[in-house]
Amino acid sequence: MRQALLCAATAAALQAPANDLVLRLARGEKVERAPVWLFRQAGRHMQEYRDYKAKTGKHFLQLLDDPKDVAEVTMQPLRRYAVDAAILFSDILVVPQALDIRVEMPGGVGIVVPEPLTSAAMADEAAAKARADPASLVAKRLKHVTRGVEEIRSAQLAENLDRTLLGFSAAPYTLFFYSVGGSSKNQAPGASFSKENAQSTQNLLEAYTDLVVEYLSAQADAGAHALQVFEAMGMTLGAKMFEELALPHLEALASKLKARHPDVPLLVFARGVEDPLSVNLRLQKAGYDVITLDGEAHRSKSRDALGDSQVLQGNFDPKLLLPDSSQEAIHAEVVAMLEAFGPDKLLANLGEGLGGKEDQGLVDFFVNDIHATSAKMISG
Repeated sequence: MRQALLCAATAAALQAPANDLVLRLARGEKVERAPVWLFRQAGRHMQEYRDYKAKTGKHFLQLLDDPKDVAEVTMQPLRRYAVDAAILFSDILVVPQALDIRVEMPGGVGIVVPEPLTSAAMADEAAAKARADPASLVAKRLKHVTRGVEEIRSAQLAENLDRTLLGFSAAPYTLFFYSVGGSSKNQAPGASFSKENAQSTQNLLEAYTDLVVEYLSAQADAGAHALQVFEAMGMTLGAKMFEELALPHLEALASKLKARHPDVPLLVFARGVEDPLSVNLRLQKAGYDVITLDGEAHRSKSRDALGDSQVLQGNFDPKLLLPDSSQEAIHAEVVAMLEAFGPDKLLANLGEGLGGKEDQGLVDFFVNDIHATSAKMISG
């Protein structure tokens, strides 16, 4: 009897969510309002998160190790806001951790790799470890992440908060960048290492591509409804270097994931790149269903270049959610964003992640205003 109940619960968790607005939009179907979620919606801007950390006595990396903690933190914004999607509470650097690249959070400087890869031999060793059996590596070393996805789906169903669940990973170049540079503030090694060790760089980028395919596939198999890819450090490359080091692997990710999971929408965010229109056109052609625009993107040029049917994500300024902002300022920008992108072709989000000091009341107003204003625009 217990086994039958568990099987039934598992089957329910793998089904489409009750709130499937994000999925319908990503698939080009008609929507009644623009869906909305927020980059870094789970975490430090929420009092619930700060209280939970204090209660558990755990720091960020320790929370990531426990699937039940992952589920709790993922659920917190769903309880407070009417966002249309949850995103797995995790970090991009869990992937290098699976290759025994040590990750630390010393405090005050963010997450760092204290002993980055500094030679071709070290990069080749990491690449070989990733490519030997990436599916097995994910199953063994990243099982806590996929278990977290399962726990989130169970919690969503139990709490009647059944909304689209997004899995995610960093793109291969971002993983390479941290692996050889150690932190986002140490930008020189990414470029210099690749110039001095061209073959080893490609070896590691290809290995990370294979590993990310398995990692995201495992998240989809565990219950994630859609998958978000973050190229977070592309801004450290010029247009030519981005085309050589980052784009081919973003394109390969889309091709391989679509072959395995043709019905799972893919979202991509190439943040701060030098030539965003050209990059996003390539990503569109590669098969990404949703193209994310950062805060610097020119809205009308982006819409014109990518076409009226392309679903875009972004690009609200999170500074408007800080305590010194106002509902009037938020509403004016919501209207401008919806008019520029189209209320029925926008997955409303931010141009960058929440920083941690946002006002929860203003965040709530933003989410609700996106829903109300877009619904009025669509209904005419």
